Amino acid sequence: MANDSATGPVTELRVLRQDDWDPWYDTLIRAFGGVPESTEERELWNALTEADRSLGAWDGDSCVGTAGAFSFRLSVPGGAVLPVAGVTMVGVSATHRRRGVLTAMMRRQLDDIRSWGEPLAALTASEPAIYGRFGYAAATFGLSAEIDTGRVRLSVPSGTDDVRLRYAAPADVLDGCEAVHARLVPGRPGMLARQPGWERVGLLDPESERDGASPLQCVVAERDGEVTGYARFRVKPGWDVSGHNGTVVLTELAGLDPRTRAALWRFLFGIDLTTTLSVRGRPVDDDWQYLVSDLRRCRPRLRDSLFVRLVDVGAALEARTYQAPVDVVFEVTDDFCPWNAGRWRLTGDAKGASCTRTEEAPELALSVRELGAAYLGGVSLASLAAAGRVRELRGGALSEAAVAFGSAVAPWLPHGF
Repeated sequence: MANDSATGPVTELRVLRQDDWDPWYDTLIRAFGGVPESTEERELWNALTEADRSLGAWDGDSCVGTAGAFSFRLSVPGGAVLPVAGVTMVGVSATHRRRGVLTAMMRRQLDDIRSWGEPLAALTASEPAIYGRFGYAAATFGLSAEIDTGRVRLSVPSGTDDVRLRYAAPADVLDGCEAVHARLVPGRPGMLARQPGWERVGLLDPESERDGASPLQCVVAERDGEVTGYARFRVKPGWDVSGHNGTVVLTELAGLDPRTRAALWRFLFGIDLTTTLSVRGRPVDDDWQYLVSDLRRCRPRLRDSLFVRLVDVGAALEARTYQAPVDVVFEVTDDFCPWNAGRWRLTGDAKGASCTRTEEAPELALSVRELGAAYLGGVSLASLAAAGRVRELRGGALSEAAVAFGSAVAPWLPHGF
């Protein structure tokens, strides 16, 4: 039960029942502006919702709060793929704000995730300022760009011409595309191994989301008869007094090797009657940046993407590897999940790690938020220390840990949830 207001009504918090899904989901949609989704989208999210991992806050017969947790598997440095709670569909009715409804749902949810034995929780935040108080921190970032393909040229690697490209209906080549995605997951932290049903999300193509662009198109790349990559995109025609100025809107691109990726990028740059390639949420180290003739005319920009929360500090830090040897004692603060608070000794290297409770003197002091930010290797502990969020208590401990926590490739979340 949640009742943070002396005069407000008592709110009941309970696990979602499947027959309550419609009012529960309607509450969520209203919290995000009230614009109805297509029948296809609604049916898909109904199918993907895991009722036994979802919570609803109820004021009498009215649903006033929602929160869910998908059972995902997330890649971490070293190639392991861990169970993670994908926190999602979080909303509170505007009539019940500032009454502790969100806090109650976050409290119950993290307790549940711990009981499920999942060491991590992760989310994408509609309002990033909300989730820090619950121990979440931005751990991956997405690169977006508006590339002037009329002026920017590509320099592609040798062998690119050996890659065969062909158009295909997105649904017809779904299995081949999903096989490419699955092969890429262990090699980059932050990627989600798609669970059954999630392959359909990439095919969603409601007209309301096109903004005047074409239906979803797909090109697959093949070498020696094998699908090695694909691109999904839309084309938005445009004309002005000087002629054509259409835009290619990329929704997804994946390739198993540099030649495949270069062939796909070159194709997108060269689509007839277009002068702009609009790119959203790509890895911050995406290789197209090193193929272009003029990065300035690509107008790159960053945005936070996946927020990570360590639910079990010891289990989470043991589950990944470290790119340099590390032996450091952390003093961790965690007001929202006090079972994580205290001293932890992390020892590890590229082969594995151990993280156990200790009474030894602390060498680095930080909160669980900083551990979440650095966990996937995309945010440096040294940068957090420069911002005053990590304190070095033993000389050299910061440098040792910062190098060890790094990742050879930037962590990346390919799609939201």
